[in-house]
Amino acid sequence: MLRLVGMIVFLDLAGLGLIAPVMPRLIISLTGVTIDRSAELGGWLLFTYAIMQFVFAPVIGGPSDRFGRRPILLSTLLALGIDYALMAWAPTLGWLFVGRAISGVMGASFAAANSCVADIVPPDERGRAFGMLGGAGAAGFVLGPGIGGLLGGLGERVPFIAASVLAIAGAVLGWFVLRETLPAARRRAFSIRRANPVGNFAQMAREPLVIGCLITALFMQLASQAQLAVWSYQGIARFGWSPLVIGLTIALFGSLLVVVQGMLVGPLVARFGARRVATFGLGFGPLSYLILAFAPDTRTMILGIVVGACSAVTFSAMQQLMTQRVAEDAQGELQGAIASVVSLTAIIGPPIMTGVFGAYADAKGLYFPGAPFLLAAVMLAVGWAVLIVTMLRHGGERGIET
Repeated sequence: MLRLVGMIVFLDLAGLGLIAPVMPRLIISLTGVTIDRSAELGGWLLFTYAIMQFVFAPVIGGPSDRFGRRPILLSTLLALGIDYALMAWAPTLGWLFVGRAISGVMGASFAAANSCVADIVPPDERGRAFGMLGGAGAAGFVLGPGIGGLLGGLGERVPFIAASVLAIAGAVLGWFVLRETLPAARRRAFSIRRANPVGNFAQMAREPLVIGCLITALFMQLASQAQLAVWSYQGIARFGWSPLVIGLTIALFGSLLVVVQGMLVGPLVARFGARRVATFGLGFGPLSYLILAFAPDTRTMILGIVVGACSAVTFSAMQQLMTQRVAEDAQGELQGAIASVVSLTAIIGPPIMTGVFGAYADAKGLYFPGAPFLLAAVMLAVGWAVLIVTMLRHGGERGIET
């Protein structure tokens, strides 16, 4: 069953990866703006996606604890496929914004997918399982951007059509073979007071380790917006990357994540414990962003990608620790909180990162298009400090390994 959920996540992430290399060209074709202005508009499209996901992640996570994971996963995947078709047709920038808003609502399905792990995997093995699920998503990014870069040569709308087909295929596959993972006995009543970001975080704040890990995740994901929001644009500005090169560099990072999350997290957690893996692994993050910020060529950018992939063990290890501190009938709620944190950073991150890129990638003042990565290094260093303090104070409670 875990492999099937991983396959659905793979199809979903492959669809997202398909459109990444062509988004700058689509924005330019719809508006006629320059690359720096295109980056800023791309940031606001990500903002639209994220704010909808932030609002709806706990809304979807809560009902999955009440009605089960299967109906949530299938309905959101199907709607996402229809939405990609809408964006493939979009005749104006306004319609593209509508499509990204719908994608944000449907993207909250990851809360249900991750909840399946807590349903069927013993607590002390969840780090490995979350790693496998993360590896499946990363594998989607391996194929998605590479294929998207190739399909982009046929037109900037073709990858959206391919993404639509993949999402619908995932829904059809799930309809026939996906079984419900949440038994009726472990379901809880739905509460609107908890199915919103404020109520959701209030519940999580009752456990110090959980809220500490969520704050760490906030800084981790905020830093990652430097890559998500400006990777394509800075590659074009600094090194003259083509859509194919953009797609291949993203695919390389995804390949490394497949190896790290899918193959290394489980053995590392089993050998050293989730607390040590999370804390040590995150230390690679600030170094990676410093390399990306000052890289003089594409080869050095690849080195930064390799170093950054080593920090990918952190998130899965933190997920194991958090699921051990939350009641079994609230695992969907926890995953909704995690998804809300991710989407909150995507609300505030893209305007910040694209704004910094725009300020330092034009002809005025200091020219330093790597500036977003330098800012990301500082943010991740803060998150690392929060994680260290959290583990020192609360990581040894309730049987969590020290």
